[in-house]
Amino acid sequence: MHANWTDAIEETLIAALLGLMTLLTFANVVARYVFNSNILWALELTVFAFGWLVLLGASYAVKKGMHLGVDLVINAVQPRARRVLGLVSVACCIAFACLLLKGGYDYWAVFADLPPTEGRWFPLGFPETFRSQSFYEVNDIPLPEFLRFIEGWLLYPGDPPFEKVPKAIPYAVLPLSAMLLLFRFLQAAWRIWHGSTDRLVVSHEVDDELAETRAGARETE
Repeated sequence: MHANWTDAIEETLIAALLGLMTLLTFANVVARYVFNSNILWALELTVFAFGWLVLLGASYAVKKGMHLGVDLVINAVQPRARRVLGLVSVACCIAFACLLLKGGYDYWAVFADLPPTEGRWFPLGFPETFRSQSFYEVNDIPLPEFLRFIEGWLLYPGDPPFEKVPKAIPYAVLPLSAMLLLFRFLQAAWRIWHGSTDRLVVSHEVDDELAETRAGARETE
């Protein structure tokens, strides 16, 4: 039950982002070639939506085992060695996700009026002072009225109100997606450790497609 509703949320969000990108692109084409006009903020919003789609989709693909992988070596060794290789590979992925999380948070934090972490590779604490960039805005997307409440968080007394969306909003996907990716890799490590699987990538969509193609070819002979 838990997996079903979380899958539904992630799949709905990914589908909504894809639909938004398609709708914006189509509307902008119609505006340009039919009405000789332009939706100024459509391109930038499409770029941000694509970024959210890719970053959130990456963690969902880990959850479903849909990333591409080469299992030639794993299939050539004994089951016990497969498990060891699986743990090594997922450990590398966890380390990579940790680096992404640090980098993503540090990049986003200054836009959200939060201190970035210290340390080049690993977080070693927070600085006593930092240069906030919470007043930075995107280039074209106007700030909707229902998001005006965020000004109380990001702006200081005397700062002018936002005209465009603050960068803290679209760039929030960087630490969010990195956290999800790390969580999915930890889940995969748990499954490998307890023996429910022996590898990180478990899907064989290409093999399935080839098998279906061969079966269809035999039926037509």
